[in-house]
Amino acid sequence: MTNPLSALIVVDVQRAFDEWEAAGKRRNNPDAVAQIAALLRAFRASGAPILHIRHEGTKPNSSFLPSRSGYAVKDEAREQDGEPVIVKRVNSAFIGTDLETRLRASGITTLVICGATTNHCVETTTRMAGNLGFDTRLVRDATWTFDRIGPDGDAHSAEEIHAMTLSNLNDEFARIVTTDDVIASFAAK
Repeated sequence: MTNPLSALIVVDVQRAFDEWEAAGKRRNNPDAVAQIAALLRAFRASGAPILHIRHEGTKPNSSFLPSRSGYAVKDEAREQDGEPVIVKRVNSAFIGTDLETRLRASGITTLVICGATTNHCVETTTRMAGNLGFDTRLVRDATWTFDRIGPDGDAHSAEEIHAMTLSNLNDEFARIVTTDDVIASFAAK
């Protein structure tokens, strides 16, 4: 699954999501950040590249403004020396950034994607990665989302949204995998 040309892409693991939960928004997959931390340990131990994506809000009330506490990365997912941080201002980590250029220059062909949220920045980045020709894996237990109300007023649970997003991406834009799958691929080398 992973090879020397694989990179981990960690999308938007920022404190704003903790603030959303504290304000009453309900999410799925409470263990996602622990799974992301496990992926980071595995990639670091193998010496494989890691790229951190950080969302910078552009609206005056955004939880992701650099001047707000929500912009900070959660401690478990903080970058280490030498691990690049790419700041994006839209849902895709490829739009308005040098992510694709960095990956191509390094000869990286396989991407392992995790982070937040499943149906926003993770999904958009995963779709673009697949469309750009990267061999893409989305780690299902290392991403999460929140309950939402649809345009028809119907409530949709985070679990339903997460499952549908994974179903939409599966085998067309990415292979859906687990943290254990990714870690086992390092052990198999």
